[in-house]
Amino acid sequence: MTGVIMAAVVVGLIGLLIGLLLGFAAKAFAVPVDEKEIEVREFLPGNNCGGCGYAGCDALAKAIAAGEAPVNACPVGGAAVAEKIGNVMGVAAGDSVKMVAYVKCSGTCDKAGIKANYYGISDCKRAAAIPGRGDKACSFGCMGFGSCVAACKFDAIHVEHGVAIVDKEKCVACGKCAEECPNGLIELVPYDAKWAVACSNKDKGPKVMAVCDTGCIGCGLCEKTCKFDAIHVENNIAHIDQSKCKGCGACAAKCPKKVILAH
Repeated sequence: MTGVIMAAVVVGLIGLLIGLLLGFAAKAFAVPVDEKEIEVREFLPGNNCGGCGYAGCDALAKAIAAGEAPVNACPVGGAAVAEKIGNVMGVAAGDSVKMVAYVKCSGTCDKAGIKANYYGISDCKRAAAIPGRGDKACSFGCMGFGSCVAACKFDAIHVEHGVAIVDKEKCVACGKCAEECPNGLIELVPYDAKWAVACSNKDKGPKVMAVCDTGCIGCGLCEKTCKFDAIHVENNIAHIDQSKCKGCGACAAKCPKKVILAH
């Protein structure tokens, strides 16, 4: 019986000693935590989408608290979260423009030419790595296999009639879909943008018309029509400067291929 009691005492003393050592180690090696970092993290949504350019919400909170990132860096939280974080940091959130993803292609199944039957893996990046790059004749357009859809955590993009379409109301501009697109078709544009060019084909007019009924042929009529210097043809394709665009729609009305679409 005495042996049992002694064993219990020894175990208890060892446990107490370990507890004291752990407590000492916790204080000795504790990493100082910025209280502002904790407050900022509480306001971030926790999606960890990476749209801010950091590994996740924890990393962004640390960067904001250290003054290395702006208070409006979170694309998911938007202006409301930016204002709350700005109050924590004691700075103005500033004006933030809501952005959304836009797919620069209108080559749906009824408009884009088909060059072959594709039976490979339904993944854009993998299909892009093999000869032929899918079944569509246009090598610049949307491949339609949905890699962007799989990347989106917000159910904001879906393939319809062979082309990815973004739901503006669900998109948080995290940029994950753009990262997945091997053809670089997806860009971020202002939510309030009135018009956008739905094509990315950089070939000259005759080649474009041979593979798609609605591709930009680089004719330049849109550029000549715009009174605000907001649209220019570069590398055989029209680009709209959204900061200059007034939304008048003159370029869209003049486009012979009707590839400038309302956003």
